[in-house]
Amino acid sequence: MRRAEDREILRLAVPAFLALVAEPLFLLTDAAIVGHLGTPELAGLGIAAVVLQTAVGLCVFLAYGTTAAVARHLGAGDTRRAMAQGVDGVWLAVVIGTVVTVGGVLGTTPLVAAFGTGPEVAAQAETYLRLAFLGTTPLLVMLATTGILRGLQDTRTPLVVAVAGNLLNVVLNVLLVYGLDLGIAGSAIGSVLAQVASAAALLAVVVRAARREGAPLRPDLPGIRAAGRAGVPLVVRTLTLRAALLVTTYAVTLGVVGGAQDVDLATHQLAMTLWTFLAFVLDAIAIAAQALTGRALGAGDLAGTRATTRRMLQWGVGAGVVTGLGLAAVSPVLGRLFTDDPAVAERLVPVLLVAALGQPVAGVVFVLDGVLIGAGDGVYLAWGGVATLLVYAPVALLAAPTGGLVLLWVGFSAVFMGARLVVLVARARGDAWMVTGPARA
Repeated sequence: MRRAEDREILRLAVPAFLALVAEPLFLLTDAAIVGHLGTPELAGLGIAAVVLQTAVGLCVFLAYGTTAAVARHLGAGDTRRAMAQGVDGVWLAVVIGTVVTVGGVLGTTPLVAAFGTGPEVAAQAETYLRLAFLGTTPLLVMLATTGILRGLQDTRTPLVVAVAGNLLNVVLNVLLVYGLDLGIAGSAIGSVLAQVASAAALLAVVVRAARREGAPLRPDLPGIRAAGRAGVPLVVRTLTLRAALLVTTYAVTLGVVGGAQDVDLATHQLAMTLWTFLAFVLDAIAIAAQALTGRALGAGDLAGTRATTRRMLQWGVGAGVVTGLGLAAVSPVLGRLFTDDPAVAERLVPVLLVAALGQPVAGVVFVLDGVLIGAGDGVYLAWGGVATLLVYAPVALLAAPTGGLVLLWVGFSAVFMGARLVVLVARARGDAWMVTGPARA
């Protein structure tokens, strides 16, 4: 039985792992290329990345919620309905993406100004962010279509598209930043073009699948509204997570002043980018959890849901230990790969060691988050996120001014991730989240 569970988890998690490793390479590539332009450019990218990741991250329900809904209908044996609900999610992505793009481009200056950085860093951040917002709709379409394919138990197709998209991103970034000497603007343009190509490829696959099942492709307003309502709790959950990351970045600006602020912001940007990279690695098991939990509950298999959850938790702990040890081992050399500033490279090492210690806890947190998302337990996740943020925010705002960047990361790893662990374990031990059937009431 355990071997069968492992094969099923690996069948979904391995391609998801590779795809999720590829996704943050958009930012890792930008960080590596922009970092060699100078510290102000890298610090500006850090500000822009936080804003953009927040705008797009709030819409992650387009992937997660769609995965759970499609998987439930698949488990109940209604593939046509699964595709129809997925198509509604794609149209919702287009609507939201259009609104976010317009609002983001018009609001770039005040968004950057809210971080209180110096004029040189702010100018770099505005240049990157204003252009990068043009890729919002393609990014959201990528989320929705990826969610459909994961719900159908297909994690291979998103992997192929992610790898191809990132290779294109590398080529375009090098060409535009250095070949055409466009600076940080070239990095943003290259990423947007790669995102458009990736979204088009995924959309083509989903359209073919919908036609094969006889599912409608035209906009269905009731279906779009229903998808929007179902996503509200996950938006709140994601908002609290993004707010915690924003508070962490803002706390960095409170800790130091002058030229040292650029160094700390650049260091924090690299550390957070690497932490996000490892978070996506751990999230591969969570994606398997979403798909398998939704399918099992859709089929009414409570015992199978419990057994798979226990096994995925074991995988989560193991993955957290491996990523933590790996991060600690390479922490002395990582800084030099992304920046020519020795102060940034030196300050990065202790921050990464703190992040490494928190990886096993993160493995459990991501798996349980995926299980509850797959179960459609968004309301609990929303309230749990609010409670976690209320606990963590004061700690972050006090840690940086009193103890600097390292203490801030101690608070992030211990208090933020620790509070999430308590919230998720408390829910998973009960039965309230285990609701069966093709749709959660």
